[in-house]
Amino acid sequence: MIQTMRWFGPNDPVSLMDIRQAGCSGVVTALHQIAVGDVWNEAAILERISIIEADNQQFTSLNWEVVESLPVHEDIKKGLPTREGYLENYKISLRNLAKCGIKTVCYNFMPVLDWSRTNLNYVMPDGSRALRFVWEDFALFDLYILKRPNAQNDYAEEVQTSAKKKFDSMTEDEILGLRNTVLLGLPGSEEAFELKTFQRLLDNYAEIGDVELRQNLYYFIQQVAPLAQELGVKLCIHPDDPPFPLMGLSRVVSTESDLAQLMAACDVNANGITFCTGSLGVRADNNLPKMIERFGDRIHFIHLRTTKREEKLLGNVLQNFHEAAHLAGDVDMYEVVKALVLEEKRREKEGRIDAKIPMRPDHGHQMLDDLHKKTYPGYSAIGRLKALAELRGLEMGIIRGLI
Repeated sequence: MIQTMRWFGPNDPVSLMDIRQAGCSGVVTALHQIAVGDVWNEAAILERISIIEADNQQFTSLNWEVVESLPVHEDIKKGLPTREGYLENYKISLRNLAKCGIKTVCYNFMPVLDWSRTNLNYVMPDGSRALRFVWEDFALFDLYILKRPNAQNDYAEEVQTSAKKKFDSMTEDEILGLRNTVLLGLPGSEEAFELKTFQRLLDNYAEIGDVELRQNLYYFIQQVAPLAQELGVKLCIHPDDPPFPLMGLSRVVSTESDLAQLMAACDVNANGITFCTGSLGVRADNNLPKMIERFGDRIHFIHLRTTKREEKLLGNVLQNFHEAAHLAGDVDMYEVVKALVLEEKRREKEGRIDAKIPMRPDHGHQMLDDLHKKTYPGYSAIGRLKALAELRGLEMGIIRGLI
């Protein structure tokens, strides 16, 4: 696998030199300064490439390996007539990226928010900090902070009772903290939505259920994947995070069946997958090694992380989880990495130039000196360095064992 790390651009407290010294040859980044739906022009792309490659003559080379993400405008997700203009902009951005030599593009199709957690500083037994999702706390936000109409229909009575009891005991600072955590915007942004704005965004999806959202996703991929195939660009969708419906919003990229339907909707290799073991691993019904065997040829990008499903059961729903250490948790990382190594070996036998798949360690714990620094949630340097070292060692052991 090609070792990479995510970099949020010039304002990221984790530097390119940090990433280089971690042992990476590639950078995963995006032009977060460009508004969603606008064209990524060649000048902006080349400027980012020049920043990444500025020290390549003096030090080990880094290159822009993967775009994460080229965001899909909400009008496309909602299937509005205005989507055609945003689709054309998306195609222009793909052409510009291809001209500049960037050929792997990650995206997602999650409505409104592209990830959700309820705690960004969950203290682990060793004192490090992790991201966490607690269904009761999410219900608390939805029912008693946002006060979404008819939200009670989405939560069991036991969950509602427990959430109300907890809400009544919270301080104003605690309520504000949970609100800001749930409303945190896209990765790479420090902005959060206001409650009224957020509710309006949810209202826009009132008539868009599972069927409609799938249709809009398939329409999107049918419009852009053939062009990507022509350009030699690999599109790879990121699974839902977490992989179940939230606040009345459907999630349509959560299971093996979801991925199979999407792959069939436009049967070209450019229509591919970002195989995120953390997102998919939250669901016990996803068999990750088997999914790699099934979709191997469509896996264009890999996120390796694992979550731990917690044993607290409320309303017959087991949906609490936290980010575990990369070789712990519910994901069998040995079997996952072995399946990925075997997929790469299969590609090598075919003589493919894309035999090696870009991989990044995802959502490391905040630890050591990074506990005293402000970093993007899940993206401190030392936790990801530890994860990458463990994953590289695991990969090497598997490869040597197969010789």
